Amino acid sequence: MDLIAGGFFSNGDRELFRPLVESLLNRDEYLVLADYQSYVDAQQQVSDAYRDERTWTRMSILNSARVGRFSSDRSIREYCRDIWHVTPVASTVRQP
Repeated sequence: MDLIAGGFFSNGDRELFRPLVESLLNRDEYLVLADYQSYVDAQQQVSDAYRDERTWTRMSILNSARVGRFSSDRSIREYCRDIWHVTPVASTVRQP
């Protein structure tokens, strides 16, 4: 935060990112700073795994193999059913 506020990333211009810094320090609606340490910790785990070529390769293959379960259409249907408790609306778009 000190580097951002001090102009390090804006050629010395301390005003350029002032709204961002003030938002994070005074409002932080999305809890960016509250979750930052968790992000740093997770990134360290990623970096450690990446340096271990065998582990990274295994994780990459498993991740690719398991992606078949993911479907955005399925996810939206499940959100509608399980979380929002809404039903689909009949489409008025004509299918070719």
